[in-house]
Amino acid sequence: MSNKTIKAMIMAAGVGSRLDPLTKSVPKPLVPVANRPVMDILVENLKSIGVKDVVSNTHYLAEKIINRYENINFGVNFKFIKEDTLSGTAGGLKKCQFFFDKDDEFLVLSADGLSNADLQKGIDMHRKSGAIATIGIKEIPHEEVSHFGVVVTDENGYITEFQEKPSLEEAKSNFINTGIYVFDYRIFYYIPENTFYDFAKNVFPNLLKDHEINTFVIDNYWTDIGTLEQYQQSTQDLFEGRCHFNHSKLVKTASGAYISNTENLPDDLKFDGNSTIGSNCKIGKNVTLKNAIIWDNVTIEDDVVVSNSVIASGSVIRKNVTDSILGANSLIDCAKVEI
Repeated sequence: MSNKTIKAMIMAAGVGSRLDPLTKSVPKPLVPVANRPVMDILVENLKSIGVKDVVSNTHYLAEKIINRYENINFGVNFKFIKEDTLSGTAGGLKKCQFFFDKDDEFLVLSADGLSNADLQKGIDMHRKSGAIATIGIKEIPHEEVSHFGVVVTDENGYITEFQEKPSLEEAKSNFINTGIYVFDYRIFYYIPENTFYDFAKNVFPNLLKDHEINTFVIDNYWTDIGTLEQYQQSTQDLFEGRCHFNHSKLVKTASGAYISNTENLPDDLKFDGNSTIGSNCKIGKNVTLKNAIIWDNVTIEDDVVVSNSVIASGSVIRKNVTDSILGANSLIDCAKVEI
């Protein structure tokens, strides 16, 4: 195994429409899990394997991403490009070609991925294979394959076929593409300049013909926060020990658990299930949180119950909230929602 460090790209240009209304004011890479932007967790994982140089393409709310990673020292050197119009997953990588060195491999990751994947294992397997691309794949229950891009491999781990969200009857595998990639510099020869180009639709079919896509199996936790359901589930996964990353102290109570960045919580605050509380929140008397995700600067007034809901930053909650997703600066008062 070579100890040579490699560079990485984080794809961060997407609008995150499936996370609306949370992404009306926050780009998807900065959506918090246990009060930490998901991209922070990703950068921490990259740094842990020695990655020192990261490039990212941005588009939607680009300045918020750029400002965060240029003004906070994460121990990683960042470069950014801003796409005026989206150019696809592969097109975005092509615009970052200047960042990478010829004859070197590099990582490409999606900014909404939450994972404990062994990235070094992927790098090592890629180097050993000599392939142009190595894709991280994850085994999932067969009944879930219709929600994902399925990959079929030969006995050596090389991909022979892709199936995009196949029916249960048609699926030839229950391994899925996680969007974790290790690429050789030769990948750029498969991507034209100034063209909307996608990995799955445009690049991988040609690599497949040339027998140039290897895989590595991710045995550890992996998900993305691409939908509201997945986002809420990722928080539960953390509390239930399925995924691991650095966060504020997890506190267990008689009927639940919580992680809070707000100090001096009221003594009569009740927890049912698993909840997170962001920074600078104001919580009144006799409040109950049940599987709630509370972002920063949220005010919850007396006698309120927040259940199975996400409350984005700056919101004021004066009445009970159940099974709701509230965008930034929402006001819940007398059963009305104002945003």
